[in-house]
Amino acid sequence: MTVPLLVGDVLRNASVGAPDRAAIVLGAEQRTFSELIEAGERLAAGLQRRGIGAGDVVLVLGTVAIDMADLFVGCALLGAVFAPVDPRLPEETLAAIESLAAPALVVRSGEIDALADGGATVAAAVSESDPHVVFFTSGTSGLPKGVVISHRVSVLRSHPGSQLEPRGALVCPYPLFHMAGWTMAMQQWHARDTVVFLDSPTAPEIIAAVRDHDAARLNAIPGVWQRILDDLRETGAEPLSSLRFADTGTYATPPELLAAIAEAAPNAHVRVFYGSTEVGNVTALDHGDVLERVGSCGRPSPLVELRLGDGDEMLVRTPVAFTGYLNDADATEAAFDGDWFRTGDVAAVDADGFISIVGRLGQIIRTGGESVSPSQVEQVFIGMEGIADVAVIGVPDAQWGEVVTLCVVADADLSLEALLTDIELAPHARPRRLEFVDEIPRTAATGQIDRRRLLSLVVDRPM
Repeated sequence: MTVPLLVGDVLRNASVGAPDRAAIVLGAEQRTFSELIEAGERLAAGLQRRGIGAGDVVLVLGTVAIDMADLFVGCALLGAVFAPVDPRLPEETLAAIESLAAPALVVRSGEIDALADGGATVAAAVSESDPHVVFFTSGTSGLPKGVVISHRVSVLRSHPGSQLEPRGALVCPYPLFHMAGWTMAMQQWHARDTVVFLDSPTAPEIIAAVRDHDAARLNAIPGVWQRILDDLRETGAEPLSSLRFADTGTYATPPELLAAIAEAAPNAHVRVFYGSTEVGNVTALDHGDVLERVGSCGRPSPLVELRLGDGDEMLVRTPVAFTGYLNDADATEAAFDGDWFRTGDVAAVDADGFISIVGRLGQIIRTGGESVSPSQVEQVFIGMEGIADVAVIGVPDAQWGEVVTLCVVADADLSLEALLTDIELAPHARPRRLEFVDEIPRTAATGQIDRRRLLSLVVDRPM
């Protein structure tokens, strides 16, 4: 008999193996593993009493709260589909998501406790291939799509291995409408250890959480790591010596930042990960390579196969791929080339098998018959004196097709001529236009540059 891989069973196992250990900490609140499974069971009973069953979508509007974790567990036990959404999205976007998801219930964090019921649930027949969660993409190119992930995939993406080893607390600065927050929580729960959530992931709060919980693990996007490093430097604080793993991503992370992370977390392995909601962890750049393989996101992660398709698009095949896009068969079909997921990222692979992401399909700049990777040009200007943030886009131009345009948050006294002095770039990749902006628009969840929005900000400005 094959035993199914179910998320609810992961939590039940932890509640038996470590009932009194903290599963979650959020400020002064916490849930032990036994308390978390009990809260989940009460919510499963309450949902069932309201007519909600296996396969029904529960749309949850919230950022970070313990009751969201209770509902995450309750839905898993019942077989309902947990679908968290950023409540700060525009009303028209939220309405479109609700229309797409056709939820059986819409609930906000703060209203969840009222759903609980003390009665017992009728055992639900849940299969490992059934949908467990739906995460909505950031929607930088149209309305968000709902990424459906099964119980089996959720379990496999977070499985720590067959032997339990000391893991230590993990500080999670991600919102709970994002895949990363729940994947990290599941990794901790599999290993019967603690995840520390944060009300507002400011640098002082993150640093305090690491110190207060003697945390061994911290994963943050580069922009958040930079704020942490700035705070440590400005306050003259001691390094984060408890950290054993200091992780970041998503792909071309500046070597100066990685070196600074290593200095701030002197006992930690520093790693760079690249992945997506659809296919999970795709590549990893390990500690020994982060300063040697500048611009790389590493080699394929376990269970992952990679190949380059048309236009050097990176294609991914993995048993932990998503099921499809919620109620969108056309988008699901378009996302795959047979068994291979189309990432939309343009990649290069060196002789040693290290992968670099050089741009997005449709975002590679075509100028004067040449192709330019925005991210590779950005690496040249990141960290330059006087530049706080930088992005590169292609602005349509009658003569060149597109003009390589450098957008900076910086001192307005800077000139393009001065910035181009003594830099190493191919002639066709050297920016021909400089634009000053108040901020570089980025996606809320991952902090990646939103080039479409940036282009709309500068395209009508005179040369």
